[in-house]
Amino acid sequence: MEEKTLIQNGVIINGTGTKPKKESILIDNCSIKATGKDADKLADSNDVIKIDGSGKTIMPGLIDSHIHVTFDEPSSNDELFFHRREALSAIIAAYNAKKVLYAGVTGFCDPDSLHSIGVDLRDAIKSGYVEGPRMSVGGNALLTSVGGTAGRLIPDEGLRGYAKIVQNKDEIVTEVRRQIKNGVDWIKIHVTGLIPNQKEEGEISVWSFEELKLVCDLAHDLGTPVVGHVRNAKGVKDCIKAGMDMILHATFMDEEAIDLVCETKTPIVPTFTFQANLADFGEAIGASEDYRQIFKKEIDDNAEIFKKIHDAGVPLLCGTESGFSITPYGEWHYRELEVFIKDIGMTNLEAITCATKNAAKSIKMENKVGTIEKGMLADILVVDGDPLKDITVLGDKTKLSHIFLNGKEIKREEEELNLENELVDEPTDDELAEIENKLKFLLTFLRKSLPEI
Repeated sequence: MEEKTLIQNGVIINGTGTKPKKESILIDNCSIKATGKDADKLADSNDVIKIDGSGKTIMPGLIDSHIHVTFDEPSSNDELFFHRREALSAIIAAYNAKKVLYAGVTGFCDPDSLHSIGVDLRDAIKSGYVEGPRMSVGGNALLTSVGGTAGRLIPDEGLRGYAKIVQNKDEIVTEVRRQIKNGVDWIKIHVTGLIPNQKEEGEISVWSFEELKLVCDLAHDLGTPVVGHVRNAKGVKDCIKAGMDMILHATFMDEEAIDLVCETKTPIVPTFTFQANLADFGEAIGASEDYRQIFKKEIDDNAEIFKKIHDAGVPLLCGTESGFSITPYGEWHYRELEVFIKDIGMTNLEAITCATKNAAKSIKMENKVGTIEKGMLADILVVDGDPLKDITVLGDKTKLSHIFLNGKEIKREEEELNLENELVDEPTDDELAEIENKLKFLLTFLRKSLPEI
């Protein structure tokens, strides 16, 4: 028997950017059957579950366009590369996917993963064996031997952690075909990286235009989009000219790069949450004010650029880089919206669109999820609060009264909601010393280099 649910009396933010209004939503099986008066009329029967949304906000589920669900929150690249067993990583990734869902994220893009776990986790969720959000995934990120942001930990050839090092045309072709055969949704390229004694701002381009075009043409011929990690102007320009479908970060653009982005409307995922967290909370791990300002500067130096391209109609997508120690799963998925509002200058409504309708592009489900409209799949949040007044309410899991995924309400375990409110004993001196040592280790790593983001 098909299950029907009527959510009534709530204020609807439908994800399209239009003015919110108070009306009903009828969920029938997995999709939105009707809204407004049509929903009330069609729900006039006894076989409908009714939810009173009085004083609450009804909105699409959040879509996080940049997560690393298989990384398990490492504090260093050493930990990520050399201390992750394949079977255990898969089990932990399944647990972490549920944490993300319980935080109101009904879909996410994981552009690269350890041990090709992403594809299997996505399929396990689709099959109902594991509880988690909708996923789109990549395999191993493609790197040249120059590397990415992990320096000399990246070998000159072979596989390490999330990275597959390719050295020539034949290796590129072989790896792209292999990943697509195995079922990836995206091919990811680490277009830019860091080198010792680097002089220029941001990162340097470590792929040639011809190599990027080869990947894009081959992947597109096989029906698969390409996403790139890019932190410089040349990389952005090469990616767009090569036909790349989505760009992560896209910082330090010059005027030519800005013009190209605005012309092509290439989706951009700034992913500032990592930098914002370190800038705002770095003091807690002993980061100096100068060091915190380095991370804040990347946001400050690029915020006006992102405002310009947003105003020009370029779709900006919210991604949080959840999966590192400073961006733990299930905790910071609202944070990118907050950065978009405070630093880029968006309205709360615009930021919500970036985390819903726009972000649906990252999971390849435009016109299927991301908005509350008739015929869309019913991925819906009922929020006990008003994110148009305070966007951080989306970060309080106790304020998520109901989460619907594919029309079914997610039954969250009580302990998942009350972790922040539990009374705990004061830590002992030994426990405090252990925490201090871990924080010092994290700070040492951060001072050496950024993780793979």
